[in-house]
Amino acid sequence: MNKTIFITGASSGLGKATAKLFAEQGWNVIATMRKPENETELDKIENITVLPLDVTNTVQIQSTAAASINLRDIDVVFNNAGYGLGGVFEATTDEQLTRQINTNLLGVMRVTQAFIPHFRQKKSGMFITTTSIGGLMAFPFFSVYHATKWALEGWSESLAFELGSHNVQVKTVSPGGILTDFAGRSLDMSMHEAYTGDLQKLTKVMLDPERQKNYSTAEQIANVVYEAATDGQSKLRYVAGEDAKAMYAQRKEIGDEAFRTGVKEMFLS
Repeated sequence: MNKTIFITGASSGLGKATAKLFAEQGWNVIATMRKPENETELDKIENITVLPLDVTNTVQIQSTAAASINLRDIDVVFNNAGYGLGGVFEATTDEQLTRQINTNLLGVMRVTQAFIPHFRQKKSGMFITTTSIGGLMAFPFFSVYHATKWALEGWSESLAFELGSHNVQVKTVSPGGILTDFAGRSLDMSMHEAYTGDLQKLTKVMLDPERQKNYSTAEQIANVVYEAATDGQSKLRYVAGEDAKAMYAQRKEIGDEAFRTGVKEMFLS
């Protein structure tokens, strides 16, 4: 019998690429997004069902989860919905702060909670969450984004112990740079004139075409999600993308403080 994956944030980027890959591999896919009426591609694929889900809407999380479980026996939940909040923490509004935490952290927690009883009762299942290499290290001017991603890493590590005795797995996929519209459509910025010089330095490095040559495509990261779902390992973290792997290896090799010094020199000098 074909397995089924439930995906949040499937309207573009990694979510869409993952939906298409799993469908190609013979899985049934429930692809969720805030505005399914705008979808023109996934809804044409036979083994993909498109459903509405805004992960900041607690009522809709419950109703969409219930509808999905009624539709199919879910095997994997891929928590992928999220966006980046960058810029100056001092200038971040409470609305920006709340939206980032509600989407990137509480949305993942609430979606997961909605599916745990289903997995526990059938004594199998897997949660995979898109964190980020920014959940394992930090860069300037992304403090709130990092707060959500570091939180997801710690939460996942603890939850993996908790659900393990019920044969339910928890995994994270931590991508580096992805060649998607993340920096355009999915990035919110807070600005403050006192930090203009440092922000300009950061932006120059971030947008350097040479740096972007090391970024992954959404399809390459989707392959890592598929690996996590199918490799049969009880591994927690999947660092995804050559840039992310290199940075993570360097941090482990030279230690946190030396790595922080290197980040400061790279982005702010």
